[in-house]
Amino acid sequence: MTLDLDLPGPPAANRVVVAMSGGVDSSVVAGLLARAGYDVVGVTLQLYDHGAAVARKGACCAGRDIHDARRVAETLSIPHYVLDYEARFRKAVIEPFAASYLAGETPVPCVSCNQTVKFVDLLETAKDLGAAALATGHYVASRALAGGGRGLFRPADDDRDQSYFLYGVTREQLGLLRFPLGDTPKPQVRELARELGLGVADKPDSQDICFVPNGRYADVIEKLKPGAAEPGPIVHVDGRALGTHDGVLRYTVGQRRGLNLSVGEPLFVVRIEADSRTLVVGPREALETRTIRIREVNWLGDGALEDIGPEGLTLRAKVRSTRPSAPARLRPLGNGEAEVELLDGESGVAPGQACALYDEETGRRVLGGGIICAPRRVAATARPMSEAVR
Repeated sequence: MTLDLDLPGPPAANRVVVAMSGGVDSSVVAGLLARAGYDVVGVTLQLYDHGAAVARKGACCAGRDIHDARRVAETLSIPHYVLDYEARFRKAVIEPFAASYLAGETPVPCVSCNQTVKFVDLLETAKDLGAAALATGHYVASRALAGGGRGLFRPADDDRDQSYFLYGVTREQLGLLRFPLGDTPKPQVRELARELGLGVADKPDSQDICFVPNGRYADVIEKLKPGAAEPGPIVHVDGRALGTHDGVLRYTVGQRRGLNLSVGEPLFVVRIEADSRTLVVGPREALETRTIRIREVNWLGDGALEDIGPEGLTLRAKVRSTRPSAPARLRPLGNGEAEVELLDGESGVAPGQACALYDEETGRRVLGGGIICAPRRVAATARPMSEAVR
């Protein structure tokens, strides 16, 4: 496998910092770059200490993963540093994550981590170390654009595509970021790890949110915000009072399980009204959405976002990491917000999730994205069952 990071001069003249999580992907990146002759420096971020997470397989950035990253660096004979970013991670990722859930949203902490700790703080550290680039094991691609600058693209292996989580990378950051695995299938990455003699070749991939080692995010939120799980009413979209719940932080839009309702029809969470702690439920068709508003928009497309006319720009949008992108139309609203019209409609779009945008023609180039806002609705008013609209 030949690596070309599109940097001036021979590899030996370029220092590259590799963000090493202790997993197979970033370890292979470090190994390939070292083998290609780059001046490689490995950096691992200590982001949290959750006790149980230290010994849990599949949880990244914990004690075992730091140990694995150190062993890989020793195997490759490259310098390796562990940076204590716990305070930064808590302030930039964990606390906003908890606040977002309590506001009735379903946040994506990997997006905020990439936008803050990894590609702001760590990039600054790479610059301080005199690096020409920061390389990671993400499955995306960064390529030079015909008009100058670099663009972000989906990887060759669609099953490993992580572009949804990286839409927030800025144009300036793309100038320094490199993603060497963008054109490499995962099975080949594991083969390369064996070829390089790395002990993490068969290490399982991380699955959970890294700071929620047991998969129960509500427990983490309650620990951060004692008393946050306050009960409230469950109300049908037609106004019927159906029961109570034990905390909005335990639910997300589109959820069916865990409602504990016996009303003779399948019901789903349609929206969460956090101010009144109300869970609004309804039939599946009530989840259909055609227009959403996104905030904190990061634009990577050609020209400026504000230059898009009132007719909008036709592109593709992805409103959940597990869903494919679909035809959409983007209209800027100003103040870092935009409207996304989902031309085919979507079901169960959850506020707080990311909306990643892609070019219309190929669906491969990432044009940016933003955070999905809660719909502007009048709060539901609960009525007794006897007053229900028949």
